[in-house]
Amino acid sequence: MVTGSLVAEERIVAIPASRTVSREAVFACEDLRYAYLERFPALDGVSFTVHRGERVALLGANGCGKSTLLKILDGLLFADAGTFRAFGQPVTADDLEDEQFSMGFRSRVGFIFQNADAQVFSPTVREEVAFGPLQLGWPVKKVERRIDDVLAMLDIADLAERAPYQLSGGEKKRVAIASVLVMNPEVLLFDEPTAALDPRTQQWLVDLIAELGRAGKTIVMATHDLDVLDVVADRCLVFSEDHRIVAEGPPDTIMRDRELLLKVNLIHDHSLAHVPRRNPNEEWETMIDPVCGMEVDEDSAAGAWDHAGATYYFCSIPCLERFKADPERFLALSPDERSMG
Repeated sequence: MVTGSLVAEERIVAIPASRTVSREAVFACEDLRYAYLERFPALDGVSFTVHRGERVALLGANGCGKSTLLKILDGLLFADAGTFRAFGQPVTADDLEDEQFSMGFRSRVGFIFQNADAQVFSPTVREEVAFGPLQLGWPVKKVERRIDDVLAMLDIADLAERAPYQLSGGEKKRVAIASVLVMNPEVLLFDEPTAALDPRTQQWLVDLIAELGRAGKTIVMATHDLDVLDVVADRCLVFSEDHRIVAEGPPDTIMRDRELLLKVNLIHDHSLAHVPRRNPNEEWETMIDPVCGMEVDEDSAAGAWDHAGATYYFCSIPCLERFKADPERFLALSPDERSMG
């Protein structure tokens, strides 16, 4: 959780009473295509727009192109074909050779890598956080103020003189985030932000991303963590394993589409459904295993299945498989017949 009250001009973020999404396009991608070594496709005709203040989650299996897309949005890679515009301007390798354009773009877009070790390299945490602003030519006193602000905000002021390699994974992640937030970018790109973190640090990071969204930051995040989407995203872009966007929509709509999630390899056939329980007035249908009659809930279930507008939970995989083979038969059973099952 953000711990400071950061509202002055020189501070990192200001938390408004409510967040808004503008119709102004921050990123506009049209028919992006990219292949590694000109042989291994990563993106195949990807088009979308991100608006100011929007929080967009990129969903898809490993290797579908999410990380490649984030690197293009950060100007680290350049598409083989198609166009990428940021803040209304085209972004190409030639454009970023222009020092003024590059400094403007780099100050407005920040990228937090999946692996903090790939991002953190300076002798001390303070030097790490200072690196970006100093590269942009900021006055030293301004940089020092920003460092103090962001270290306090992320509750790592006590790590300022520590060497990053001595830190835990969660502490390194905070340092990597601090090295980006210190420049107060308008857009934040996160690549699998909760990967390889302990549960407490995961929750802290989810809360931070949500708070940054409330502060008006535009956020684009690649993630496999379907359980936090309703907290950190307004819209999801779903990638297929052939490197195309095959669906988009708000998190609750995407998470209700079990067929889609199975097709793009985000869940497996026996995964618990990532949907709220439906038909709440018929509680026995969703909270009693319809095959054996045992009480079951989302936490204790071995599997779940959507059928005819309802989600059913099962105490075991064999019960799930029997239900899938003939759902109408089991739904016609009385509670007593289930318990005899």
